[in-house]
Amino acid sequence: MAGKRKNNPAGSTNNYRGDALRVLGALKVATADQIQRIGAPHLTFRHADRPTPSKQKQARTASHTAALSDMRGHGLSENGGSTETGDSLRNLTPKGLQAASYVLQRPVTEMGSTARGAGSSGAPHPMAVNETVIAMLRPKPNLARLADGPPHVQAAAQAAVDGPDGIGTIASYWTEVPLPATGT
Repeated sequence: MAGKRKNNPAGSTNNYRGDALRVLGALKVATADQIQRIGAPHLTFRHADRPTPSKQKQARTASHTAALSDMRGHGLSENGGSTETGDSLRNLTPKGLQAASYVLQRPVTEMGSTARGAGSSGAPHPMAVNETVIAMLRPKPNLARLADGPPHVQAAAQAAVDGPDGIGTIASYWTEVPLPATGT
């Protein structure tokens, strides 16, 4: 394919945009790093050979950053500030919540609201919640995607796969639950 894609100029794929919709639909606000660790944990191992942690993070989050950029262009997501460490916070727009409800197979009436303003102060509480969710999920890398990687990368990924299973899926960790509006 020559040139940029017309609909998704950052070059993102449906899979990576789906990861972003699932994570942001459930957690409301997240960084590209958190979306990658939940949606595509194999990338953490694939890019482990980069010279610095900063280059590793940039390489492993590039696909999800492109997806978020394309989603922003379609009016599905927006940048919502930054963390204390300088990572961009992302959240969904109302149109993005509708798309996430489809991906999560959850009624749009139960999706809650957008996280506008959550990142204005660095979102320390949502970031702590997200890290807890990642620790509980224990996302497993897809070893088939690492089959042609160096032996030390395959060994590290295998150790993660052999570790204890996590609890639930990202959809298990919705941070907004509808409550009945009647009664006191």
